[in-house]
Amino acid sequence: MSQYFEVHPENPQPRLLKQAVQLLERGGVLAVPTDSSYALVCHIDDKAAADRLRRIRQVDDKHHLTLLCRDLSELASYAKVDNRQYRLLKQATPGPYTFILEASKEVPRRLSHPSRKTIGLRVPGHNALLALLDLHNGPLLATTLIPPGEVHPLNDAQEIRDRFEHDLAGVIDAGACPLEPTTVVDLTPMGTGGEPELVREGRGSLATLGL
Repeated sequence: MSQYFEVHPENPQPRLLKQAVQLLERGGVLAVPTDSSYALVCHIDDKAAADRLRRIRQVDDKHHLTLLCRDLSELASYAKVDNRQYRLLKQATPGPYTFILEASKEVPRRLSHPSRKTIGLRVPGHNALLALLDLHNGPLLATTLIPPGEVHPLNDAQEIRDRFEHDLAGVIDAGACPLEPTTVVDLTPMGTGGEPELVREGRGSLATLGL
């Protein structure tokens, strides 16, 4: 049975989030709210937890997982970011965007795309999630919580617990999230003088990115 943490969306209770962090440190996968939809998260350095996360979503190693970061400076330590890319990132973070970038040496090789050596990164604009990241003191590995065989993400914490109680260590309930996944943009072409490429249009406005 997964643990259930009801927290305030704007002023989450640190006591409850610390308990959730302990679950992550013990190798658990959590369902957490974001500024787009609910996501599955685990510790970046725990291979067994990452494998469990992929198994819940039923995705293979070619599916881009995302690193949730506290801020742009943390993001930049896990990706190779040039000046053009940084300016665009600054416009859109925090927010409901996932950016594909070339992974730095800080990213375990097993987490980056096997052929492209890229990783998805984002800085969420959700107080409860940012507080969790702060208490965890580092990024978390994440993927949108879209059940296998379905096309829409889940946004109700109680439903998530009912459907995944045997797969998840915990569920953080900070109220319903939007039902849209993030907008995904590939920034790697910018590294060779190209333009950003839209991979998936979601909650994040394209106008913010100049697309």
